[in-house]
Amino acid sequence: EVAAAIDGACRHFGFFGIVGHGVDPDLQVRLEHASHEFFGLPDDEKSEIGMVHAGRAWRGWFPVGGELTSGRPDRKEGIYFGADHPDDHHRLLAGTALHGANLRPRRPTELGPLVDAWLSEMFRVASAVLDGIALALGLPREWFRETITDDPTVLFRIFHYPPADPGDPSRADDWGVAEHTDYGLLTVLAQDHLGGLEVASPRGGWIAVDPLPGVFVCNLGDMLERLTNGRYRSTPHRVRNTSLQGRLSFPYFFDPSWDATVPVLPILDEERTADRPRWDGADVLAWDGTYGDYLTAKVAKVFPDLFTRT
Repeated sequence: EVAAAIDGACRHFGFFGIVGHGVDPDLQVRLEHASHEFFGLPDDEKSEIGMVHAGRAWRGWFPVGGELTSGRPDRKEGIYFGADHPDDHHRLLAGTALHGANLRPRRPTELGPLVDAWLSEMFRVASAVLDGIALALGLPREWFRETITDDPTVLFRIFHYPPADPGDPSRADDWGVAEHTDYGLLTVLAQDHLGGLEVASPRGGWIAVDPLPGVFVCNLGDMLERLTNGRYRSTPHRVRNTSLQGRLSFPYFFDPSWDATVPVLPILDEERTADRPRWDGADVLAWDGTYGDYLTAKVAKVFPDLFTRT
C-alpha cells in the first residue's frame, strides 16, 4: 500500500511527505536553535569555517549571494556538510574534488554534534525511503544498495534565508533559491515553521509546500528520473522567504555512489509520465558517465570558483 502511494506521487509530482520516520522531534528543535545561533554571529566569525578553508572539498559556510542557482545569486546563506572523510581516504589521496572533512564552527559548540546526529538519522530514513521506491518500481527492496548506493554520496545543508523586506521593491523577484532540480536520487528535507518552498505543478503553476510538524518532504533528483526512463519526475522547485523572520531549511541528499553509472531501466514507453522537455532543456537520459562526473559538472556552475581553490 505504501509502495503504491509512493509510486503515484513519484509519477505525478516527484514530491511527497513522510511520517512515522522515528526521528525524535527534539533533535530538530535543538538543531534549529543551534543553527539560528550560528547564523546570528558576525560574518567574520562565521567565515572562520568559510568554504575557502575547505578548498575543493565543498564544505563550510558561504554568505548571502555566495551560491548561484540557474545563473543567479541566491538570497540565502548556508553551511555545507557531507560524509566526513579522513585524510587518508583513497579519494582524497587521489585528489578527487568534493571529498574531505567537515568544518565545524567554534560557536555554538553543540552544532557539530547535532549535525552528526542528524546525518546518522537521515541516512537511516533515506535508506528506508529508497527501499520503498524500489518496491514501488517492482524491484527487490535491496536493489539500490546492491547496485548504485553501496557507498552513497551523502551531502547535507543548513540554509538560512534572511527576513523579507516588503518595503524594498527590488526584492520582488529575489528568490532565496531560483527554479532548479536536484542532481541525484533522493532529497529528504526538514523545514522550519515558516514555509516558502514551492513545487512546479504538472498542470502548470506552482504549489506551496506548507510545513507540517513531524513531516519530512522527499523529492526526486535527476538520476532517479534517468533510472526510471522518465517514469518518475525530477520536479523543479524554488524557495522564497516572505516572512519577517529568518527561515531555516535542512536538505539531506542521498545519491549514487561516486563511481556509479546509473542505468536506464527498461520501462515501457507507455508507462512514462515525463516524456516532455525538461525545464532546463537538458536530457538526463542521454548522460553518459559516472555520478561523480555529473555532480562535479553541476557544482562548477553553482560555485564557479570552487575548482580554482587549492
